[in-house]
Amino acid sequence: MDSSPFLRLRGVVKTFGSFTALDSIDLDIAEGEFFTIVGPSGSGKSTLIRLLVGMDDLTSGEIRLRDQRIDDTPANTRPTCMVFQSLALFPHMTVGQNIEFPLKLRKEPPDGRKAKALDLLDLLRLPQSYYDKRISQCSGGEKQRVALARALAFDPEILFFDEPLSALDYRLRKTLEKELKDLHARTGKTFVYITHSLEEAMVMSDRIAIMKEGRIEQISEADEIYGAPVSRFVAEFMGEVNLFDVRGASGGAVSSDVLEVNPTVKLPNLKEGARGLLMVRPEYMRFADAGDAFDFTLTGVLHGEYALGSRIQYEIDTPGGMVTLENLREDRRPLSEGQEITLGFNAENTHFIDGAT
Repeated sequence: MDSSPFLRLRGVVKTFGSFTALDSIDLDIAEGEFFTIVGPSGSGKSTLIRLLVGMDDLTSGEIRLRDQRIDDTPANTRPTCMVFQSLALFPHMTVGQNIEFPLKLRKEPPDGRKAKALDLLDLLRLPQSYYDKRISQCSGGEKQRVALARALAFDPEILFFDEPLSALDYRLRKTLEKELKDLHARTGKTFVYITHSLEEAMVMSDRIAIMKEGRIEQISEADEIYGAPVSRFVAEFMGEVNLFDVRGASGGAVSSDVLEVNPTVKLPNLKEGARGLLMVRPEYMRFADAGDAFDFTLTGVLHGEYALGSRIQYEIDTPGGMVTLENLREDRRPLSEGQEITLGFNAENTHFIDGAT
């Protein structure tokens, strides 16, 4: 993949009256990348993609594609295409007619249109016999594939996706996540994907941007965002997490009002007098049995136990708040609600968030 910026945003601002929906967005996306933008409702992700595809105008800033400004280029002349959540297929047309629609707009000859539509059916792994099938006769998953085929018929340089899988049931969504990732690899196109689902983002993306209140909070690969978030917001947004207030003591030692800390433990990023959050994901928490040695321990009482498929999740009420631990189902323990429990974890499985509150 070319590492030079293919799509570049600089200082992008979008306001609606006195409300700032996007605040000074800077972003580089590489050619051929699968880039996903994630955030809660109201974070600005849908506004951002509407600007990228040309459906709204910027208040200020610039958008460049291959170093050419496109923010003042009308949507219908940009080399981009959007796949909507609603799909926007024409119900009165056949599958073939829907796929050929952009080719018809370009006045391509009928024979060429049909040949391309059949090729796209093959690419999306739909039988060529579907060419004459009515859209109303297609299942939800088939409609998704037709919408993708029609988008690819535009031969865009970038495909934008606005939560296209959110209305589907879980099993079909999981199937299409894999198909989208595979389609991205086979086409080599640049995909920019909007979703509120972290699971979708982590399965499919090369990189993920986390948005909050009109700003990008963090951009990185999924594993880095999950394991090394830059803020409390990102840590909590990326799934179940335990966060403990810590302070830097003399000689690089760690001090905490909640945790019992092994005096030999050092956190390189924690300076004397500094404060922050020590993050540990539930899968790295352990039950501390007699004789076990951990860098950090704390005690509480069992609040609840929950079966999550192959995992068991335990919630333990501690003086510092509720703590979550996850075990594999085969490691399930016979515990009773209200039972006192000591937990432990090690520094190598933690991440320090500097100055977080």
